[in-house]
Amino acid sequence: MKRKGKVIVGIFGAFVALIVIAIVVIATYDWNRLKPMINDKVSQAIGRPFVIQGNLGVTWRREPDAGWLASIVPWPELEARDIRVANPQWASQPQFAQLDALRFRVAPLPLIAHRIKVPMLQLDHPVLTLERDKDGRATWDFTFPQDSEPSPWKLELGSIGFSQGQASLSDVQNQLTLDVKVDPLEKAIPFDQIVAQQSDDARDQAAKTTGAAAKKTLAASGEKDDDKGPRPRLPYQFAWQAEGKYHGAPVKGSGKTGGVLALQDTNTPFPVQADIHVQDTHIAFVGTLTDPMHMGALNLKLWFSGRSMAKLYPLTGITLPDTPPYATEGRLTAQLRPQGSHFEYKHFRGRVGGSDLAGDLTFDTGGARPKLAGTLRSQLLQFSDLAPLIGADSNADKQERGDAVMQPADKALPVEPFRTDRWKAMDADVQFTGARIVRDADLPIDKLSTHIILDNGVLKLTPLNFGMAGGTVVSNIMLDGSTTPMKGKLDLHARQLKLKQLFPKFEVMKTSFGEINGSTNLSAQGNSVAALLGTADGELKLLMNDGAVSKALLETAGLNVANIIIARLFGDKVVKINCAAADLGATNGLFSTRMFVMDTEDAIIVVNGTVNFANEKLDLKVKPSSKGLRIISLRSPLYVKGTLKNPDVGVEAGPLILRGGGAVALAVFAAPAAALIPLIATGKEENDNTCREVLTQMKGTAEVKR
Repeated sequence: MKRKGKVIVGIFGAFVALIVIAIVVIATYDWNRLKPMINDKVSQAIGRPFVIQGNLGVTWRREPDAGWLASIVPWPELEARDIRVANPQWASQPQFAQLDALRFRVAPLPLIAHRIKVPMLQLDHPVLTLERDKDGRATWDFTFPQDSEPSPWKLELGSIGFSQGQASLSDVQNQLTLDVKVDPLEKAIPFDQIVAQQSDDARDQAAKTTGAAAKKTLAASGEKDDDKGPRPRLPYQFAWQAEGKYHGAPVKGSGKTGGVLALQDTNTPFPVQADIHVQDTHIAFVGTLTDPMHMGALNLKLWFSGRSMAKLYPLTGITLPDTPPYATEGRLTAQLRPQGSHFEYKHFRGRVGGSDLAGDLTFDTGGARPKLAGTLRSQLLQFSDLAPLIGADSNADKQERGDAVMQPADKALPVEPFRTDRWKAMDADVQFTGARIVRDADLPIDKLSTHIILDNGVLKLTPLNFGMAGGTVVSNIMLDGSTTPMKGKLDLHARQLKLKQLFPKFEVMKTSFGEINGSTNLSAQGNSVAALLGTADGELKLLMNDGAVSKALLETAGLNVANIIIARLFGDKVVKINCAAADLGATNGLFSTRMFVMDTEDAIIVVNGTVNFANEKLDLKVKPSSKGLRIISLRSPLYVKGTLKNPDVGVEAGPLILRGGGAVALAVFAAPAAALIPLIATGKEENDNTCREVLTQMKGTAEVKR
């Protein structure tokens, strides 16, 4: 062989020998010698002690599915046993994490390009101890060194697998303690089976919380085929259980997950399921998590149920009103991003008390404040379900809700405060429509619509409109919760409310063509209905024509003051009313009668005086004037003292009423009568409106006397 050939053969042989020697050295090397260096480097990188207490070893095997060249070169598989990661010094527990073993394989060829490619990281029996103190310091926040130059190495982690594990959480800042255990299932469970089981369980819970109608409503909430979310290829392989306390309330939950969490493959949905109870609030979901490395997508079928939606605020950060027991079912999708996440609760249906509710909502966490937006609709809304929104449930759940205020026994106006402290937590822009609102069978209200706007603590209902008894109520409401005390404004106009629809069981009213028309414009300040009315400035105007009234009717309506007055004037008989007109001015909660007159067949009743909503005291005089030859049962004026809750009505000592004194009584109301005439609604029956005649007579009589 020529010298040149021998040199080439020698070089090649030496190269092969070096490869063989390297393989032998690597295969037989005691990797435990590297533990001190690894422990030190990792500890510096994470800013706290890290130690591998067990064996550190490397095995080699080929990867047949890695491609032609990558499948030829053996891949190293590293295993480190008994790993400990310490907590920072301020924590109450010494260990942050403990692993029985950590295993992963590294693709060798990408190392040439400074890429550390790890297809899967396997964690055996992880144990985590998580803490957050009152100052917001958390053990899961690591302090990484700040390098002036970026590292040339890039880590590519494909997925994470895990086995049986457990975790404990003590969050002082959020008043949460939790213990979680994760165990492998005896056999994998398909995704569709878990969806069906969770649907049945959540609907059964909704029926327990809200009533049997809730289960029927939720079961009818079918989803569109394109709205069911991705179907995971992976089955459920692990079950978890959790127990603890949140703000002192018991927390208990269970659920299931997949076994491998894909971090790089954005097309591999990871199955998740949970069923959680926080005191009387129930939250359940089943669905998928996709692309967690980039804070990617959630797609869940989600159920909520509980005693009041307001109790969701500590759990979700969404400001919701006090409500009766509720239950909802819908599809939650989310894009989770550090700079601001976007949530959509789509095509949901549910029950709130005796009312149905459906719609689509979005919630965005970016911007100055989180924002809730969307549309809500109800086909049948019970009037009683709206009561908590205005503080009318002051005595509800007092033993359970530490922030509830007892309604004083001597007060008629609700004193339950509005929760304005939560109004600055988020903004809102929600459209709501109700096809029909029912107080009871006797008082139908329908076609409610409102646009709810919450902006930096200022709540607006612009407009709040609804149909009532064949007429309409148009209003705009503003409550400024950014100030203390809260400021409020109300602008309301009621037109053509039909008396026969307002009182369908009152026989005398069934043939009536009478209507109620009115308007009010008030501004006030205070954090409850009582406080707002107690500081109100503005005016209230009301007209009723061609009606009737009786003691029994007023008792049914709960109008105790009017009930006593009518009983004193007319006894138990039905009183037919030609026109009732009221014009009241309000200054700092004191409502004064500029005009308050009721024209009946027998007499004209004039009311003068004040109603003080600040202290609920009454100071009124009721002066009846007999018409023509008719004499009513009471022949002396009345005084009305006392309070709204406990009125004192008696006969004033003084002259008897005058026969035929009605015209004299009407003559003093020229200016107020003229102001009320525009309230008479125009329409095909306007010539039959007796108030037009009465008010015109008042105005004309006074002008003649001048």
